[in-house]
Amino acid sequence: MHSEVLQLNTGTDLVTDVTSELRRFCGGLGDGLCHLFVPHATAGLAIMETGAGSEPDLADAIDRFLPREDIYRHQHGSVGHGRDHVLPAFVAPSISIPVLDGEPALGTWQSVVVVDSNTDNQQRTLRLSFLASP
Repeated sequence: MHSEVLQLNTGTDLVTDVTSELRRFCGGLGDGLCHLFVPHATAGLAIMETGAGSEPDLADAIDRFLPREDIYRHQHGSVGHGRDHVLPAFVAPSISIPVLDGEPALGTWQSVVVVDSNTDNQQRTLRLSFLASP
């Protein structure tokens, strides 16, 4: 299995597009599966359309579903940080994507993004692992 760890700075953005990093990693690797994993208790990965208003729509949906208020039992860090720890139950910390001839088999409008609402920690790790087909 081929694997690589990337360091990301998500800043204050909820969504960080990592599609170009995925394409670079898979380039020339042939057919198989690429598994992506963020080893954090407050971040996840998603496949979504980017650049057409979906990012603020996602932010609005998360704010409605998981409000940033002091209503959580898990309380430390900034106001509403407990919400950040609930997020990965809904936006999973890992995904697997088929790779065909070194290219992730994403749909036309699909991008791979890190979803991270935790502005207390803007440094994130992304592990990409490629498992070649037999």
